[in-house]
Amino acid sequence: MPELPEVETIKRVIEPQIQGLIIEKVIVKRPEVIANPAAEEFCRLLTGQTISHMTRRGKFLIIQLNSNDRIILHLRMTGCLLFTPADYPEEKHTHIIFSLNKGKELRFSDTRRFGRFWLLKEGEADTYSGIEKLGIEPLDRELTAGYLNAHLGKRKKNVKECLLDQSIIAGIGNIYSDEILFTAGIYPACPAKNLKMKEWERLAATIPECISYFIEVNKITPEDYLETKGQDYRNTPFLQVYGRDGKPCPKCGEALRRIVIGGRSSVYCPVCQKD
Repeated sequence: MPELPEVETIKRVIEPQIQGLIIEKVIVKRPEVIANPAAEEFCRLLTGQTISHMTRRGKFLIIQLNSNDRIILHLRMTGCLLFTPADYPEEKHTHIIFSLNKGKELRFSDTRRFGRFWLLKEGEADTYSGIEKLGIEPLDRELTAGYLNAHLGKRKKNVKECLLDQSIIAGIGNIYSDEILFTAGIYPACPAKNLKMKEWERLAATIPECISYFIEVNKITPEDYLETKGQDYRNTPFLQVYGRDGKPCPKCGEALRRIVIGGRSSVYCPVCQKD
């Protein structure tokens, strides 16, 4: 699943290309991808609208229209957005095509079909997508040791699962929770209530540093993004522990270990992240 750095990369690539373009037609091949309203109404309401800009909230993308209507999108596991010429070869699992003026298209493809779109009219409350339930952003100044301790310090749940709680911090997933905990030197299965204030302080410093770093290394040109079908996030060479179980720790050389926490794989160093 794309996490915050990858979703931010998509936003930075796509937004400058679609700003000011008019949606001339919407083709929906898989109606279940449209969560609100019904697919037919979704197409009707968007036809003729002009795209203003694009924003991101956690792992969600928001396409803001000049009318103040907004399209909310969650890519989920395998969703992908591509901005293409109208005659560009179509990907196999393309479910929505926004036909734009100037001979361009914005296409959504999704192999597993878990991604979802919501269209909200101007002033309409978002009771659909779940954005309103999100916690603060990892780069928010409110993300302090005090905030983390206040929201997580009494929890029996392990710290890895706590970092995945989108109602506390929006946008962190399995990849970057591993990277954050390794950098902070914290054992992923440690109950959150056992952490000391100095460890909350390390986490509060590490979270924005890690997320900012991976946003930076994920940078890609629009041309390369299209050529790689939006799947080259460029983070793999820079990951220190995620997906590297059995390989030497980049800090101490000890073999990294894999454990399962809350049904998710987690990789850590038994020396640098002692239980």
